[in-house]
Amino acid sequence: MTLSTPSFPACDEQLLLAGCLAHDRAAQQQLYLRYKTAMFSCALRILNDRALAQDALQDAFVAVFQQLATFEQRSTLGAWIRRIVVQMALQTLRREQRMEVYDQERHREPLVPWHDGLTGEALAQAIAELPAGYRAVFCLVEVEGYLHREVAELLGISEGTSKSQLHQAKRLLQVKLAFLYR
Repeated sequence: MTLSTPSFPACDEQLLLAGCLAHDRAAQQQLYLRYKTAMFSCALRILNDRALAQDALQDAFVAVFQQLATFEQRSTLGAWIRRIVVQMALQTLRREQRMEVYDQERHREPLVPWHDGLTGEALAQAIAELPAGYRAVFCLVEVEGYLHREVAELLGISEGTSKSQLHQAKRLLQVKLAFLYR
């Protein structure tokens, strides 16, 4: 079955929102198409697994369409959807029991400065290799722009733990990347 998709201009979020609230399949499809790439990237950064990220994305969009009537427009629609995607990715992470206990004693390497030739690919790989908890905090704060109090609420940890995990994530990234460029 092919849906004909009317054009919803990028600036007319209200029209798209109204269509989705009226259960217009074309509007729902357009909303999904508009946000799926950015939201998949967000889920992937947290989960570090394409299949899990895709599952979280699908679950998130089901939740988006179920909860759309509760959207109060205190933020942009995209920010509201991103929050749901982050929550689904974190639920998936917990469900998969991938929050690792990290043995800090095994990784006592000296800190060295960053290398000027750092590539985005090397950084992405180093982030992907972080323990899941550190990676989640790092991505939420440094990539997605969440505040530590928001991360603490999302992950069910204290604000101090969020700050500590971010510090440890940065320390591990520095060690991993310095090792690559020795």
